[in-house]
Amino acid sequence: MKTVDTKAVRGPRDFQSRIKKLALIGCGKLGEGLLSGMLGSQLIPVENVEVTVAHQPRADYLAEKYGVRAHTNNIQAVKGADLVLIVLKPQQVKGFLHDVKKVLRKDAVVISAAASVTTALIERELGRPTRAIRAMPNTPCLIRQGMTAIAASVHAAPDDVTLAREIFASMGRTVVVDEKHMDAITGLSGSGPAYVYLMIESLAEGGVKMGLPRELATELSAQTLLGAASLVLHTGEHPAKLKDMVTTPAGCTIDGLMELEEGGLRVTLIKAVVRAAQRAKQLVEGQSS
Repeated sequence: MKTVDTKAVRGPRDFQSRIKKLALIGCGKLGEGLLSGMLGSQLIPVENVEVTVAHQPRADYLAEKYGVRAHTNNIQAVKGADLVLIVLKPQQVKGFLHDVKKVLRKDAVVISAAASVTTALIERELGRPTRAIRAMPNTPCLIRQGMTAIAASVHAAPDDVTLAREIFASMGRTVVVDEKHMDAITGLSGSGPAYVYLMIESLAEGGVKMGLPRELATELSAQTLLGAASLVLHTGEHPAKLKDMVTTPAGCTIDGLMELEEGGLRVTLIKAVVRAAQRAKQLVEGQSS
């Protein structure tokens, strides 16, 4: 398993030499974030990109803002594409693959950023071996501070994995993993931002309870989590060691930690990751429970 950041990829020239047409399917918020990241880092020329959305007004907006070809026809977008990047809801992927399998190039690389969509499902729906890559980004990718896990199918080449890394490294950190870990990663880093937002909100509420203005309390809370997370990544130290650095004998922090332990924060967060990971296994089939 290897983590890389934006500086670790080969650069736009290698990408452009391989990809003459990229079809980005489902250019919603995350899809637009990917589009903006790739174009902003000059990973691919705008004329090599074609995107699709559900509604024409959205397509007109994307075409005007980014200069890409944008429309609502998935078959047209996929036709002749070297690389197909799927950013659809999990329940939409099967239908999309069924619609485009006759026009999809047999040597095309297919990257899915849809939660819980396996590379085996992609190959099964297309009815042939496919150079498929599964990716799990998270919403901080929208400001290029994201975390994306990448897993390859048995038919994907090392260069295909590198392509995926180049795309998602334009939006933050990437890690290449075995696909068996992807549901757990969905429950952790995929859903994790929501857990963190709840923590920020709760810490800020504590500040308000103690008399701080809400705006100030929110800024203090958010920057504290940002700084603490950055320190973990910067130092490589175990979080427990960094926690002990803050926790002085008979000080304030140990009393706060005792309250968190009594309230079950540690176990609750573990359960949240487990439950979200379990749910990730169900998304593709559209199960409701």
